[in-house]
Amino acid sequence: MKFLKTIKVISICVLVPMLNACAGVSGEQMSIDLSGYWDFKIDSLDVGEQEKWFSKKLDDVVKLPSSMAENGKGDDITVNTHWTGNMWNDSLWYKDPEMEKYRKEGNVKVPFWLTPVKDYKGAAWYQKTVVIPQAWKNKTINLHLERVHWESTVWVDNKKLGMQNSLATAHNYNLGKLSVGEHTVSIRVDNRIKDINVGLDAHSISDNTQTNWNGIVGDISLSALPKLSIGNIKLYPNVSDKTVRVVVQIENGTGKTQMAELSLQAKEKSENGQTLEIVKESIQIDDSKVVELEYSMGNAPKLWDEFNPNLYDMYLSLNSEKGLEKKMETFGMREFKTDGTVFTINDRPIYLRGTLECAIFPLTGYPPTDVDSWKRIMKIIKAHGLNHIRFHSWCPPKAAFQAADEMGIYIQAEASAWRAGLGDGEPVDAWLYKEGEDIINAYGNHPSFVLMTYGNEPSGKNHKQYLTKYVDHFKALDNRRLYTSGAGYPYLENMDYYNHRGPRIQGWNENLESIINAKPPQTEFDWSKFIDKTPMPYVSHEMGQWCVYPNFKEMSKYTGVLKPRNFEIFKESLEENGMLKLADSFLLASGKLQTLCYKADIEAGLRTKGMAGYQLLDLHDFPGQGTALVGILDAFWDEKGYVSPDEFKSFSGNTVPLARLEKRTFKNSETLTAKIEIAHFSENPMQQVVPKWQLTHTDGSVFSEGELDKTDIPIGNGIQLGTINQSLSSISIAKKLTLTVSVEDFKNSWDVWVYPNQKEAIENEASIKIVNKLDAKTISYLQNGGNVLLNITKGDISPNYGGNIGIGFSSIFWNTSWTKEQKPHTLGILCNPSHPALAHFPTEYHSNWQWWDAMSHSNAIIFDEIPEITPIIRVIDDWFKNRKTTLLFECKVGKGKLIFSAIDLHTNLRNRLEAQQLLYSLKHYMASEAFSPKTTIEISQLKRLLKY
Repeated sequence: MKFLKTIKVISICVLVPMLNACAGVSGEQMSIDLSGYWDFKIDSLDVGEQEKWFSKKLDDVVKLPSSMAENGKGDDITVNTHWTGNMWNDSLWYKDPEMEKYRKEGNVKVPFWLTPVKDYKGAAWYQKTVVIPQAWKNKTINLHLERVHWESTVWVDNKKLGMQNSLATAHNYNLGKLSVGEHTVSIRVDNRIKDINVGLDAHSISDNTQTNWNGIVGDISLSALPKLSIGNIKLYPNVSDKTVRVVVQIENGTGKTQMAELSLQAKEKSENGQTLEIVKESIQIDDSKVVELEYSMGNAPKLWDEFNPNLYDMYLSLNSEKGLEKKMETFGMREFKTDGTVFTINDRPIYLRGTLECAIFPLTGYPPTDVDSWKRIMKIIKAHGLNHIRFHSWCPPKAAFQAADEMGIYIQAEASAWRAGLGDGEPVDAWLYKEGEDIINAYGNHPSFVLMTYGNEPSGKNHKQYLTKYVDHFKALDNRRLYTSGAGYPYLENMDYYNHRGPRIQGWNENLESIINAKPPQTEFDWSKFIDKTPMPYVSHEMGQWCVYPNFKEMSKYTGVLKPRNFEIFKESLEENGMLKLADSFLLASGKLQTLCYKADIEAGLRTKGMAGYQLLDLHDFPGQGTALVGILDAFWDEKGYVSPDEFKSFSGNTVPLARLEKRTFKNSETLTAKIEIAHFSENPMQQVVPKWQLTHTDGSVFSEGELDKTDIPIGNGIQLGTINQSLSSISIAKKLTLTVSVEDFKNSWDVWVYPNQKEAIENEASIKIVNKLDAKTISYLQNGGNVLLNITKGDISPNYGGNIGIGFSSIFWNTSWTKEQKPHTLGILCNPSHPALAHFPTEYHSNWQWWDAMSHSNAIIFDEIPEITPIIRVIDDWFKNRKTTLLFECKVGKGKLIFSAIDLHTNLRNRLEAQQLLYSLKHYMASEAFSPKTTIEISQLKRLLKY
């Protein structure tokens, strides 16, 4: 029965007393905190229930809230440790001779994820004596376990109360009425995968990220409830009607019909916030029932969004002869829905700029349950321009939703799974319905909770049929958020939005055929080919996945239950190969390339009109699945030193100027043309703004500048601002220029390179012999004192010396271990930009777009056997291998001097502007007195590098 009656207005004098009463419990202790020391025992043989451990005193002690690992309980890590998680190519660890030393007792180190200090999969018992106070006599008592990992079974004294196994929500046990005095609470926690299999790699349970821990964290407490009490509360805001539909579950444990008065009152959750009117309703309760009331939010309720995260507290009280009970729920007035292919919040278009959170908490191995920890994470996310978090195959605790509510972050929560075989009739099929419903019941009032799915990347012969029904069920159950099939796929007609991997510049198994590695640099493309054929909002799934070299300096941060043994392996390998001193340089150079790749990915999404958003994998590192160092931030959400939040925000924020350039390198005889547009998803449109642009030199001086026409900028993207046409004829030598476009306080920039069409003659150029084969004639010429530039043809390097290394422009995608050696295998270049060989080829110490051509026409050379070489251009190798690799080096051979270029500088040279300029720079160097290599190399050493 619904109660949608006219509200009763209560005089203002009663408002404050009601709020004060809701804040506490009128002189009675209604909750007992159970944190502290608990008796404990490991049940590795699974005999505890049979032997009635619930009736015996356990012989060990732990402190809760915590995990077994935090208490030093469990097994040491060995080669035989049974992990929760797939290993893919990391399974080679078990048989690779190079890993043998890490399989020995006392030195076990695994490369595929962080290593816990202790591991345990099985049952463990936690026991505590509690004292029920006199005031709780005849009251219903509830045991609250905020987060259990993951199956709990509870006994009070000798009575078994049941089992719960939600991974996402609190386990609450109704203990009934307990006599005053001492009682023994025993909790059996089992973290094994049994009949409910959510998938080995689901981040809700996997050793890839949070670990498959055993324990109880968060709030652990007993509470006393009156026999007539308030149960679950759901608040449904109606922005257009300025009302909230309040749905309250009333629990009647008296066994008799009861009369009660239910009161509601909302208050702004802010200092000096407005207090609204009280609504009171008299209700008759025969048994437990659901009551619905419509509550007016006044004439001008404050709405919730990312810019104005306005919140309200709804205070409820239930007064009857059985006592007075009070509850409070926080909510926000917001409406999140779709409009064609975009999302809207309160009828304003938004663009989701998100990152994943994969349950990565290296100090504890489990997620924090306090609001401040989550606020820190969300503050960092917002500082980098983002407004959205996808929780990959898990759902965070209440504190994460509270922090997101307060900070204006949009959440996609998932029902704890990543698995194949959905819909095949296994127990997990029904469990996922309950898990989803529990998540909505627990967190559904949070305005930040706007998107939901079952979990990650489903598959199986029946998964589409299963997920179609799953989506229908939850859309009918709760319309306060939008639903999709699974993160990644499949496409279903009944979804609210599509979360798919299409819009990415590097996809799984694309190797060197991806846009970033197969197409010359430009910024014109977008993803309209996906958006135009998808009749719902399209959010790019796991965009990015760009790797960076490990930051070994962060290893000291791992002071908790997870240790960076994977980092230790990589560091030891680097040291064994004599390059430990280059670790910081590798990090910074690869980090600059990583940032460039993320910028290219994000801008392509922002250029796509009608696209709904993206979810990055990831803003911070993912330490599992082979070690996926894909973050510009480390696993602790700290900066690594190569890109600031403001720099990142310039291309990822709510307002981003964009430039469409058909190429990044120009002749000085050409005109630079850039079509300028903007993605503007700020709070308000812009009125009468004048976009400005500059082309600047590397020293910051202005080459040229101008303004575009004054214009109004609505909320949205694909908004054209004008075209820049700039002659480059005044540039006479090779230059890097930076194009910066500013719209009010928002700036974004792109590097371009200009090379002279007519180059100055090189004095003594005739003294240089340029060849692409190391033949007998060339060898003789070298040995007799000649100067040779050997630039090979791609494919000429022996497989043993780098010919099998997949070298492309981009950084490594995800990591080579988990992807089974998908290309590219390298992390860009490292060079000394002031080396005279590069004097006419402007560069930084790291890869930038002018290196795309060289990287696309080259082999890496492994020079482990000639360590005395100092390369002119070094290639940063995969940290699993840490080989000494180069693109360009110089040496003495006999009486002659040689530059060995693994970059092809002869094939189709006419159409390769960058190759022409690099060749000119090398020749200019070789014809000068500066060309004076110090290292002598034998012909036999050079010949070993080549296939012929």
